[in-house]
Amino acid sequence: METKGADRKIDYIEFAVKDVEAAKAFYGSAFGWTFTDYGPDYCEFQDGRLTGGFAKSMNVTAKGGPLVILFAENLENALERVGKAGGRIVKPIFSFPGGRRFHFADPEGYELAIWSDK
Repeated sequence: METKGADRKIDYIEFAVKDVEAAKAFYGSAFGWTFTDYGPDYCEFQDGRLTGGFAKSMNVTAKGGPLVILFAENLENALERVGKAGGRIVKPIFSFPGGRRFHFADPEGYELAIWSDK
């Protein structure tokens, strides 16, 4: 693993989830992420840019914490894919200086956002 230049940079994002398989199904369907299983209670995800994990926990606290923001070339298509995969739109598409975005909750209740510069 290359670590040069990684000092003080975000390296990994981990979500506590009640159901690892359900998390894989949602993120795989909505965003095409791939997964590496490390037993029944943990899997690593790769989105092609960042690596993270899903850790099984019965103490899921989806509210609070930092907002994870994904990028999409086509925001409307991303919104449609999130809905079809079982996500809930929390804030519909809105404009901000530099682009547009929307917020959604995944099936565990985590709030994330997707933005586009178009």
